[in-house]
Amino acid sequence: MERVLIKDIKANIGKEIIIKGWVDTRRDQGKLVFFDFRDMSGKVQCVVLPNHAEAIESAKEVRPEWVLEIRGIVNARPERNVQADKQNGDVEIEILNITVLNQAVAPGFAIDTDGKEIGEEVRLEKRYLDLRRERLQKNIRARNNVMQLVRNVLNEKNFIEIETPILTKSTPEGARDFIVPSRLDTGAFYALPQSPQQYKQLLMTAGFEKYFQFARCMRDEDTRGDRQPEFTQMDLEMSFATEDDLMSLNEEVLIKVVSELYPDKKIQQIPFPRIPYKEAMEKYGVDRPDLRENKEDPNTLAFCWVVDFPFFEKDKNGKWTFTHNPFSGAKPEFVADLAAGTNIENIMAAQYDIVLNGFEIGGGSVRNHNADSLMKVFEILGYPADKVNADFGHMLDAFKSGTPPHAGLAWGFDRLMMILQNEPNIREVIAFPKTGEGRDLMMQSPSTVSDEQLRELRLKIKGQEENK
Repeated sequence: MERVLIKDIKANIGKEIIIKGWVDTRRDQGKLVFFDFRDMSGKVQCVVLPNHAEAIESAKEVRPEWVLEIRGIVNARPERNVQADKQNGDVEIEILNITVLNQAVAPGFAIDTDGKEIGEEVRLEKRYLDLRRERLQKNIRARNNVMQLVRNVLNEKNFIEIETPILTKSTPEGARDFIVPSRLDTGAFYALPQSPQQYKQLLMTAGFEKYFQFARCMRDEDTRGDRQPEFTQMDLEMSFATEDDLMSLNEEVLIKVVSELYPDKKIQQIPFPRIPYKEAMEKYGVDRPDLRENKEDPNTLAFCWVVDFPFFEKDKNGKWTFTHNPFSGAKPEFVADLAAGTNIENIMAAQYDIVLNGFEIGGGSVRNHNADSLMKVFEILGYPADKVNADFGHMLDAFKSGTPPHAGLAWGFDRLMMILQNEPNIREVIAFPKTGEGRDLMMQSPSTVSDEQLRELRLKIKGQEENK
């Protein structure tokens, strides 16, 4: 007899079936024992009747979170016992036999609540248990649903999903890199990618024209509620595309996500309003304004675009730095200024951020695809030519090989899911997140490594006893 998922048991009324899963709750009423039983597809009430003596004895031993195989008959509930507001509220399973697949110790904290009353560190230490709670199951499954819808839409539009490397090169792109020592190349290091920025542009050079991926990104920066050292971007790039092309495509995809997967939510304005950066700063004081007319309503989604960013800004030392990344292109009316290195403070980049309810959920630009122009950007930033060639020579060579005009954008996918799921931080929509200090409490990471590993890498920890 094959296993039946709980979501499908209504099609088996009157039949004997097998279900497998976890005991959610247990109620022993002496002659009767009731279970709420769950699997990945839902919950159902099960009952052991007095005439099934062997099953009754087994049921009295069972405790919450035990893993069972249950053989039983699907019965319609008496009308007086129907719970119309619950999944399977009009059926129950009469248990004939129980097979214990694994016992479980008591979890140590409640997992039949939403978990918000429990300290986060306790939850993260036993995340595999925390993830059993209904709220987190819904969050992670909703994340999958959004991913699949986006994949389907982009595939229909001839985008190709391509994975890019995790071990890459450390280059100055804004945040601090996580670096990985090479065992075979003494004194050399890989970097973990802050984003696939260079690779996706090189894919345009390679002629794929339309690329996307759900990319893992790593940045060694201070964490907060909407930021993790390890996070996910929905990343895409398109050749022969304008700013309008990218913005229209992303609006279409986001509207489809909301309309098909979040019908209870309402997008405040379509098409999304476009606000110049200067106006946003003057009117709202931030470049990610919350435009909701009623900020108390979590089902209102106020998307907007912030556009016309300055290309350059002064850092704390009075030197020019980029506002987004050095690979952006200038808006057409400022291309001549960029080439001449004049009017620097007024050059606008062809950049655009997508903002939702006061959070930046994505950003991108029409890219610089000309080697001389890219070199000029680094010259304005004060990089010596030999340093540019050492860090970005591969990009300059690629741009000289026939790279088409292209543009792209990346969503902060965790932030988007946080807002769609009405959660207070992105840790609630990530299966295995880090703490605010960047620690994985479940795996006890980061952790020390053995002296042997350090010797293989020819590394020493300064301030500690010399490795033997």
